[in-house]
This record gives sequence, structure tokens and C-alpha cells, in this order.
Amino acid sequence: MPAYQPMALHLETERLMLRPWAESDADDVRALHAERGGGTPTIEDTRELIAKQLATTEQTGLALLPIRRRDVGDFIGYCGLIVGRSTFDEPEIAYELYKRVHGNGYATEAARAVLDAAIATGRTRLWATVGSWNAPSFRVLEKLGFERSHVTTNDRGDVVWLTRALP
Repeated sequence: MPAYQPMALHLETERLMLRPWAESDADDVRALHAERGGGTPTIEDTRELIAKQLATTEQTGLALLPIRRRDVGDFIGYCGLIVGRSTFDEPEIAYELYKRVHGNGYATEAARAVLDAAIATGRTRLWATVGSWNAPSFRVLEKLGFERSHVTTNDRGDVVWLTRALP
């Protein structure tokens, strides 16, 4: 099994900062999850989710990181690497941002920083999975050089798998 460097947990771009989760992120995460529809998770469940994320990072060296805008410091979403539907050797890039900040290039900017962090771990390929309806996510991944691989179906519809060789 290849040895990988842990993913950098402090990433900065021109406009964004990505840092590890803190318990103080719980209210922001609850609001982001509520925006998906299907209700708002409890504060306890959200704190548990954050604790699980931190434990997973400790165990795997991969992380989903909260995204904050540098100029105002507000939480706008998260981006990072997960095992998800993929594998430890070829993890998935994942991101979710508040709808109010869509269309400003933040997802692409954060994902590009995470892509660079993935390259630095020594991995040779990343995956992304996207609901077939999610055109904005396809645009982000296209800009980062991801290419469609195949489609699977789950209870919510078609899931498109994309991949990108690293570096």
C-alpha cells in the first residue's frame, strides 16, 4: 500500500481560507444542511458530525474543510477530500456552498486549492460524484480538468462519476 502524505489542513487562496472544523462551526453547518431541504439537523447531531469529520481526518489524513471568505471571515461552505463512494488511494473531491454565494467562483477556487493539496499527498487520481441535475458542479469540475467516467443510479437518480489524473 503506497504511503501518502497527510493533506494540508490550512489552505489559502486569493479570496478564501480553508481551516479544520471547530465546534463553533455547528450553527453554520446546520444552516447549510437545512438549505438542502429535508429539515434542519439538531445541534447535537451537527456537533457529532463535526467530531466525526475531525476523527476521520486524524485517521485518514484526508479532510473536508470549512471555507471562509478572507475579507469578511464568514463561513460559506466546505471543500475537501473524502473516501465517500471512492477509495482511500483515489479519494473524492467534495464541496458544498451556500446558494447565496453561488456564481462567484468560490467553489472553483476552493476546489483548485484542494486539488493542489491532493497532489501534494502523492495520490495519482481523484474522483468526483455529481447528481446528473447539478450543472454548476459539472462546470466547476470541468474547469479543474475532470472528465466523465461512468454513471450509476441511486434512490435520488443518476450519479455521474468523474475522474482526474494527478498531477
